Amino acid sequence: MTMDRRTVLKHLGGAGVVGALAGCVGVQNQSEQTAAESGGESGSDATDSGGDATATESGPAGTAKAWYQLADTEVPARKEAIQSYNDATKHTVEGADISDLRKKTTSAVPANQGPATFEWAHDWVGDYHQRGFVVDKSDALSVSLDEFTDAAAGAVQFDGATVGLPHAAETVALVYNEEMVDSAPSTVAEMQSVMEEYHDPENGTYGLGYPFDPYFVSAWGQAFGGYYFDSEADPQLGINADATVKGFQFAVDELVPYMPNDPTYGPQAAAFAEGNAPFAINGPWYLSTLNEKGIDYGVAELPAPEGGEPSPYTGITMWYFSKGMEGDDATTQAALDFVEWYTTNEDVLLRNAKEQGSIPVLESIATSDELPAAVQGFSKAVRQGVPMPTHPKMNAVWTPVKDALTKAFNGDADVGAAMDEAAKTVRSNWE
Repeated sequence: MTMDRRTVLKHLGGAGVVGALAGCVGVQNQSEQTAAESGGESGSDATDSGGDATATESGPAGTAKAWYQLADTEVPARKEAIQSYNDATKHTVEGADISDLRKKTTSAVPANQGPATFEWAHDWVGDYHQRGFVVDKSDALSVSLDEFTDAAAGAVQFDGATVGLPHAAETVALVYNEEMVDSAPSTVAEMQSVMEEYHDPENGTYGLGYPFDPYFVSAWGQAFGGYYFDSEADPQLGINADATVKGFQFAVDELVPYMPNDPTYGPQAAAFAEGNAPFAINGPWYLSTLNEKGIDYGVAELPAPEGGEPSPYTGITMWYFSKGMEGDDATTQAALDFVEWYTTNEDVLLRNAKEQGSIPVLESIATSDELPAAVQGFSKAVRQGVPMPTHPKMNAVWTPVKDALTKAFNGDADVGAAMDEAAKTVRSNWE
């Protein structure tokens, strides 16, 4: 079972914390769009997103479909960017917002009815490459992977193939209420001293709002040398390794006591968003909710535990080179040119950062002072972390670890025993 982390997490931001956020897995806040499903929606009423498109001068003009799945608040900027590209080049890109991109791509792409390119986080790379849904365009690129951060460049490659180009990153960071906290703590011990001051569950206040699942808790599971999965390691599965268990145990012992007693996204996110906690650990998708609630917040990298370094999983959002680009026809040229333009267009990327909290991975602006302060905080957290594994075996890891962490959170099982059981389940699923 794939976690579909981007569906689960990013779309939560625009929906608000209460109600639509009650529950993490499978939450989506978009309605069906019939026109989009047919792949025929393109932007209109566009403004110039900036930057010069670099359409190929030779060869015929091409028309390419580009699919994506966005929060409602992100769609207008995407339409405008596509329209700007279309206005500046001989090519035409037809953008479509798809309500269930995984379902749609897995059915349409093998039937040769899919798009030339589609956007998603990098965690599909290994699975889609092995299934033949994406193609290697490394020999056709005019953009060097050196233009992107190392983590982003690595995330779009699998078995020597370059199956897309990256444009943004996401991870979890420390969010703090500036009315309660003067400055971000650099250590967990400093953070705990503040949490002690505010934690009073009987009166509805807490020290921390922190969804307790494998993606969010990865920072601590990997803080002391542990890991979830590594295709190069022996053993490949590390969820019940001593160092990983130590990290999970740290989170249970040092953070859980300051949190609401429900580990799911809704209650944890609400604690901070309603002004009832000084700290949250969450991602950039959360900022729109905080803006709506009027919370004065700051964002910083995760504080260090004694003897360790937090290392959260990061996701890299990318434009994939779909099977529809396996040739060298006008459609392929249009799609490739659009992807190269979008992923290197500083004006588009800076707009996404300012309006959506997107974290650029283009080296020229990844650490720019033009980025909003909150985005700079998330960018530092990204540099703390490691990209999620792209190997298809990772798909079987998420759910057993989630079940184990829930048991540990609720006090229903010892952390080590829960992870041993999870490891057995994962290996059984692999077989």
